[in-house]
Amino acid sequence: MTFTQLITVQQLSEHLMDPSYRIIDCRFDLMDPSWGREEHEEFHIPGSTYAHLDEDLAGLRTPQTGRHPLPEIPEWIQTASRLGIDRSKQVVVYDGQGGAMAVRLWWLLRHYGHFAVALLDGGIGEWLRAGLPTQSGTEIIPRSNFTGSPNPQEFVTTDMMKQIYHDPDYLVIDARSAERYRGEAEPIDPVAGHIPGAVNRFHGLNLGTNGKFLPPDVLRQQFETLLKGYSPLHTVVYCGSGITSIHHLLAMEIAGLPGARLYAGSWSEWIRDSANPIALGEDNLDGTQKVDKENGII
Repeated sequence: MTFTQLITVQQLSEHLMDPSYRIIDCRFDLMDPSWGREEHEEFHIPGSTYAHLDEDLAGLRTPQTGRHPLPEIPEWIQTASRLGIDRSKQVVVYDGQGGAMAVRLWWLLRHYGHFAVALLDGGIGEWLRAGLPTQSGTEIIPRSNFTGSPNPQEFVTTDMMKQIYHDPDYLVIDARSAERYRGEAEPIDPVAGHIPGAVNRFHGLNLGTNGKFLPPDVLRQQFETLLKGYSPLHTVVYCGSGITSIHHLLAMEIAGLPGARLYAGSWSEWIRDSANPIALGEDNLDGTQKVDKENGII
C-alpha cells in the first residue's frame, strides 16, 4: 500500500524494519533552530534521520527572497539522496508540531514527482502516546539516488502574486495566526500585516484537539465555506515563509479539494519590496478592507 497523504502511528509501526521505508524527522523551532536536531538525537522514531528546515529544506536566503526560499534543483537532489530517498521508497515525515514543519518535505518531494510520501498523523506526540519505541543518537541511513524535476505549476512567484492578489478570479489564503494576519502582532518578520484581499485561516485549525487532522468530511465542509465557490485551482496559500501554509495544501487534498498553489516566498518575500501593498485589519472576499476602528487599524 502506498501512502500519499497521512499515515497512522499503527501503520508506521508495522514498517519500522522495512527497507523500502524512509522516515524523516522534521522537528524545528523558528526561534531556536538547533532545537529540532537536539530533540532528534535525544529521541526519535527508530530508523529515522533528521532534516533541518534551514539547512536541508530551504535554499540560500538573499535580500530578495523570503526566509525559506525553495532549494535550488542540484542542491535538493543531493539532499534527498543523502536522506536515503529514491523512487522505490515510501517516505514518512513527522514533527512535533502537528505537521507544521514536516509538510515542507511532504510538498518538496511531491513537487519533484515523488508522491509516495505521507505525514505521520499526530507526529512524535502520538507515537509516544501509543507507547511505541524510540531511539537516541544519530542513525546511519544508506544514501540513495534521488531523481526528479520540479513542477513549476505548483507554486507562484512574487511577480505572479502581484497579478493574482487583485484578480477577482483568485482567492488568496493567509495561513498565519489571526493576530499576525491583522497586523496586531509580528514576532518574526520586520513588517506586520497581510497581502490585500487575502482571507485568513490559521493552519492549526486543520487539527482536532488530539493533534491529528480533522476527518475529511469536516475539512471539506470548512474549506468549501472558506472558498465560497472559488476553485482550488484558482486558490493560492501563503504564510510567513512558505512552510506552514502547506498544511492547508495537505488538508485540502485530504478533503478532496486538490490543486491549490503555494506562494513560495510568502509574506517574508512580499515585504522585501516596499512597493508591494500591505493591508491591516480584515479583508472582505471582494478585496475591500474592513477597518478595526476600535484598535486604530487602518
